[in-house]
Amino acid sequence: MVRGAAFDVVERILSLNKPDQNPIAEVILLSKNSPDLSLRAFNSIKSYNIDVKLGSFTSGRSLGAYVKAWNIDLFLSNDASDVQTVASAGTAAARLGTPPKGRTEIHKEEVRIAFDGDAVVFSAESDNIYKNLGLNSFLEHESKNAKNPMADGPFGKFLRKLSVLREAYLNEVSGVSRVRIAIVTARNAPAHERVIHTLRAWNTPADETHFVGSNEKAPILEAFGAHIFFDDQEKHILGASAVVPAGHVPGPHDPNRLIIPAT
Repeated sequence: MVRGAAFDVVERILSLNKPDQNPIAEVILLSKNSPDLSLRAFNSIKSYNIDVKLGSFTSGRSLGAYVKAWNIDLFLSNDASDVQTVASAGTAAARLGTPPKGRTEIHKEEVRIAFDGDAVVFSAESDNIYKNLGLNSFLEHESKNAKNPMADGPFGKFLRKLSVLREAYLNEVSGVSRVRIAIVTARNAPAHERVIHTLRAWNTPADETHFVGSNEKAPILEAFGAHIFFDDQEKHILGASAVVPAGHVPGPHDPNRLIIPAT
């Protein structure tokens, strides 16, 4: 089988596990294929030397119920209906596209994951203020609440889990972890302050934050070397997917409308 958009991030997360020890991270293969096709799937996994041993094969039935049954933290699929079902049930989920072509691999010992902020890591509250009341009301609200942490978005819980991995693989001497986290958001100053105060309050430090305003995210993501990027706006996913693997998070708004604009 051909490598998909999630291959790099799966391979690198699994490489964090130490031989002959209980795994710190695990990947479950969920498929609508028949049990007979599990033979091909696991043979392909073996040929790539990827340590995936568990899975469910449902012969065409929805995978949504099995995400909770397996206690999965992150669900990745190219099936939009399954992604929406899982996201609506409260688990971080994203729809993947095709992987980028001709990508140069760097940072072989690291896994690098990038997130959009509002309506992905953080709640859609600020998005909704901008949408319903306009830019000035949004800026006023963010200034007044700069030091008040935002509520969790659909990927808030997953970011906390990822931060535990980051801490576990942090080199105390260099201060560098094998798990590197970036926030790449269309916010800019002064709305950036609430992002930093929220990450502090959550104890989920980001290794990099990029406040890009109205600029394209793709060049930043390529420079960061993301092994996967999550955003709730399809326009950002389409741009990013040309240079890094990207996953679309189901959002509460028109996917083509600019949310949290540059000031």
